Amino acid sequence: MVHIAWEPHPEPLALASAPVPEYGSGSLADVLPTLAAGMGVPGMTAVIEELTAADRNCVFLIDGLGWEQLRAHPDEAPFLTSLMAASRGGTGRPITAGYPATTAVSLASVGTGLPPGRHGLPGYTARNPATGELMNQLRWNPWTDPRAWQPHPTVFQLAQQAGVHAAQVSSPTFQNTPLTKVALSGGTFHGRLTGEERMDLAAEQLAAADRSLVYTYYAELDGSGHRYGVASDTWRGQLMYVDRLAQRLAEQLPPRSALYITADHGMVDIAFDEDHRIDFDEDWELRAGVALLGGEGRARHVYAVSGAEDDVLTCWREVLGDRFWVASRDEAIAAGWFGPHIDDRVYGRIGDVVAAAHDDVLLIASEREPNESAMVGNHGSMTPAEQLVPLLEVRS
Repeated sequence: MVHIAWEPHPEPLALASAPVPEYGSGSLADVLPTLAAGMGVPGMTAVIEELTAADRNCVFLIDGLGWEQLRAHPDEAPFLTSLMAASRGGTGRPITAGYPATTAVSLASVGTGLPPGRHGLPGYTARNPATGELMNQLRWNPWTDPRAWQPHPTVFQLAQQAGVHAAQVSSPTFQNTPLTKVALSGGTFHGRLTGEERMDLAAEQLAAADRSLVYTYYAELDGSGHRYGVASDTWRGQLMYVDRLAQRLAEQLPPRSALYITADHGMVDIAFDEDHRIDFDEDWELRAGVALLGGEGRARHVYAVSGAEDDVLTCWREVLGDRFWVASRDEAIAAGWFGPHIDDRVYGRIGDVVAAAHDDVLLIASEREPNESAMVGNHGSMTPAEQLVPLLEVRS
């Protein structure tokens, strides 16, 4: 008789090993409340203790500029690199994006000063409990009433009510989008096409009043990373450009100003092979009992057929648990992945199963998400390469 030695199934990752974002002390959601508190805006609390108050504050958010990627490219970004020792109030430390580390979620956290469990944008795509449909929260498709989806005021709105001059300087494309309305409205939006125009106008807006809160944004670094990867010449070229933009803005700061350069997430390149890209659309085990697949490749919301929640959780843990942190909705909430509190309206938007990538691996869906499945650079999870973002500081 031949005895077959079966390999034991790898143990699932312990949920306690997931590095939960620093909500309430050092996350993106804490930046604007801290700055606004320093300007005397009622109801705001300075929770990032390392920051010093200023009368005029500007946040320059560079989409996709993770702390680890910046640290790895000092030659391409000499100006930004020179500021790293002063990150987070001179501690030389990064802050965290929040979970999932993706643009729609992070921008909502920046603008509202709230973690995802409060503002209610819990992923790239999420289920609308009222309709049962999967909603893309970056493109706002299918249409959903923005104010019903995210009813909290933005920090810009609260600052404006307190007499602070508030302004956003970004691409004209974003002026009237629902995401801008729910995350970044308040004060005046100024659309400018080029990065140089945005930097110049941001400096002008800072100088427009004794107390000013200004936000400006650059997206193309992220786009280059998705298309070509953070190891590409194209991405490095974009990094060189944003380094010059940041220096241009820093050199124009009016008196009594603080400029904070940050990002919404980092990024990792994922190889195009079966070991690194698991295709949900071709895996019958992972599909069993799943009604909707939400989120994105490194941060999945899994919505089960009614009654199949436990079976789906068990299966996903068995298949993916050594490469993803796999949690039930209640486990993810209890662990604080989406923040310390969850608004009631947000609970059903979170997946019955939540899967966050630990390894350099991607859960693609080649048929239902062909464009996303073809991206080189990806983000969303809680690994340092995705979570850690700079909070570089220049003061005048």
